[in-house]
Amino acid sequence: MKTLVFLLLGLLLLSAKCKQQNQNPVPFVPVDVTIDIQLPSYSDLQGVGGWTYINGGSRGIIVYRRGIDDFVAFDRHSPADPDGTCTTPLFPEAQNFLQLKDTCNNAVFSLYDGSPVSNCIYGLRQYATQFNGNNLLRIYN
Repeated sequence: MKTLVFLLLGLLLLSAKCKQQNQNPVPFVPVDVTIDIQLPSYSDLQGVGGWTYINGGSRGIIVYRRGIDDFVAFDRHSPADPDGTCTTPLFPEAQNFLQLKDTCNNAVFSLYDGSPVSNCIYGLRQYATQFNGNNLLRIYN
């Protein structure tokens, strides 16, 4: 009887774990790049609220400065377009730069935290960031 209970409990935990592992449909691409935010091409990152594009990831990366020492980096490949058939990567909306738009699938995502706003169940693929407190920002996974 105890064996049956443990077996059922184990199956229950396994099935719950499978449901929690919804994989992001954006392809995994190794990223490890360091940028100098004092360079002119990254000058928009010198102030809080600034953002810029960098090369890397599946469809490019957008980096946003949320705070003095707080940066986030997301892949511009829309999770609403897992096959990558859309030729336009995600970009900030003109009326609200904190929302990234997928024009092919009419999906919208938050630039602040990568969460889906509309027309998608998956959030953006996020890359880790490490700021040295001065001028170097590392983006990696």
